[in-house]
Amino acid sequence: MPELSYDAYREDVVGRANVSDTPELIDYYRRLGRLGTGALWTVANKIEPWQPRSSSVPMIWRFQDLRQDVLRALDLVTPEQAGRRVVYLENKGRSDVVAAVGWLYAGLQVMKPGECASSHRHSASALRFIMEGSGAFTNVDGHKMTLGANDFVLTPNGTWHEHGVAEDGTVCIWQDGLDIPLMNALDANFYEVHPELQQAVAHPVDDSLAMWAGSGLRPAGQHWAKRYSPLLKYEWAPTYEALSRYARVSDGSPFDGLIMDYVNPATGGPVMPTIGATMQMLRPGERTKAHRQTGSFVYQCAKGRGWSVINGQRFDWRERDIFVVPSWMYHEHANASATEDACLFSFHDLPVMHALGLYREEALGENGGHQPVLS
Repeated sequence: MPELSYDAYREDVVGRANVSDTPELIDYYRRLGRLGTGALWTVANKIEPWQPRSSSVPMIWRFQDLRQDVLRALDLVTPEQAGRRVVYLENKGRSDVVAAVGWLYAGLQVMKPGECASSHRHSASALRFIMEGSGAFTNVDGHKMTLGANDFVLTPNGTWHEHGVAEDGTVCIWQDGLDIPLMNALDANFYEVHPELQQAVAHPVDDSLAMWAGSGLRPAGQHWAKRYSPLLKYEWAPTYEALSRYARVSDGSPFDGLIMDYVNPATGGPVMPTIGATMQMLRPGERTKAHRQTGSFVYQCAKGRGWSVINGQRFDWRERDIFVVPSWMYHEHANASATEDACLFSFHDLPVMHALGLYREEALGENGGHQPVLS
């Protein structure tokens, strides 16, 4: 047998197994199949690829295209009938697990004034990012929070929670983000409805914010042992102000602009064990360099307009549009305005990648560059 180069070895020997089918081998494979077994060399590259091969595809959901259909659900089903009145986002490559990207689920929920969904809890970690309307609220284990546009709220796994809109509010739409596909993949998902359907408000309204959003301060003597952030609500105004202050003293990241993590103030770590979240700012006219990461991302434009290139595909976005970046795909972002900044909220599964020692990041080229736009 002639000596193979390394690349040929990867492709011919390891990549697809350099074994020709013969009648004897075919009979052998059939016998293994009847025994509930198989020959590894027939599936090696499928189950252990040279690098991540996400079945997810880059996608964008434009709010102006979805809004009327989301609102139409108000007239078609009640929260009691539907459980949750949500239009979910389905990735073309992940329809089998109802995921927006990777192992992350996303959907748009709508409620009108005076409505309140039944209290429930589940194994999946969840978050919501408010898109429009006023008077929204969430109650997590007796901690009630009032919510406004671009506010970010947690409903950690195992916590009783419910959400609704005050009588004097307006129709509200928010994005739900959960790790439902991951919990199902682990065969670990549970869902329960509160025995009294609604839980009591056991603490002063917005007490989580009052206690833990101290801008570098924390309440003395307060012990927090739970695995999620005690700050259950992260408001838009102080988030944007923090980014603006950061912009005055830093050039930020060449790959993400000015980017800040939402953190657990008790530990400095991610807000939940399986889902992290960030807010990033792109200065007027800024275009970042391309890189890729192990981890899946769901982005929502919180302010401004721009575009992103994901594996050679360009996606133009503006406020409230949602797009996804699958794991290990090159991506870069650009602000389309020469005078105004743009902000992108994202949630992701990087806490899982870090906890399992799987995180990896790579720039395009030696120092990062831009991708050719193929479509």
